[in-house]
Amino acid sequence: MNFLIDHNLGGQAEILFGNIASQGWLELLPIRFVTFKEMNLSIDSNDRVVWRIAQENQMILLTANRSMKGEESLEQVLREENTADAFPVITIGDADRFLVDRVYRNRCVDRMLAILLDIENWMGTGRLFIP
Repeated sequence: MNFLIDHNLGGQAEILFGNIASQGWLELLPIRFVTFKEMNLSIDSNDRVVWRIAQENQMILLTANRSMKGEESLEQVLREENTADAFPVITIGDADRFLVDRVYRNRCVDRMLAILLDIENWMGTGRLFIP
């Protein structure tokens, strides 16, 4: 499974990926984290563009701060464009806490892995907050 990592989650993504790898999950699940740069996305791309790129490339968007208000907000995009076969958006509820709280971080990892293991049941759900 490929994840499009929001531009502001670089440090969190590295920690998350390291945690997944250290638990041996990469031997069982093909997980890849892809950056905005790799997808030729500008860091100021609006939520609609980011969501569409993720969907077109069959990726789960991993974010922490996409907007909830406005015509181009992630919330509005999901209302207008989400379909039953759309990949979910996974949102880390508290990105700062993720960096400093090991228990919280482990809960986020566990929740993300649970979603991946059951991804077919999460298609079309829109946005999932972790932990």
